[in-house]
Amino acid sequence: MAETPFTIHGSKSLVLGYGKIGKILSKDLYALGAQTYVEARKYADLAMIEGHGYEPLPLDNLKDHIHEFDIIFNTIPSLILDDEILAKVKKDALIIDLASKPGGIDFDAAKSYGLKVIWALSLPGKIAPVSSGAIIKDTIMNIIKELGV
Repeated sequence: MAETPFTIHGSKSLVLGYGKIGKILSKDLYALGAQTYVEARKYADLAMIEGHGYEPLPLDNLKDHIHEFDIIFNTIPSLILDDEILAKVKKDALIIDLASKPGGIDFDAAKSYGLKVIWALSLPGKIAPVSSGAIIKDTIMNIIKELGV
């Protein structure tokens, strides 16, 4: 919220991708009162998105609706916001890329359009290293247990 002149509550927010991060982020945005839209490719995911009370947005319809959003969160680690789509984004929108490298945004194109983009790589480890370490440890221990080692 420090990066926008408005709050998340009431904003029209888009989450690109409905994987692990997209699912958690969608839930949090919805709980904060954002008009939460979620992009997905799979019909099963689109149905689940709608079932949770979010607005589903099929990937094929992204370029027709991208201009509507105040905040766009990308969780897809491949190019999704290319030059053609970025040209349609509102000039005062905030774009936050949470995806692993290479990310999902054409950063040069975004810069040429004067768009505000934050690439938040390794956010958990930077912000909460103790909690992140505990989660990683638990995951490794679960894998070891499942392998019977």
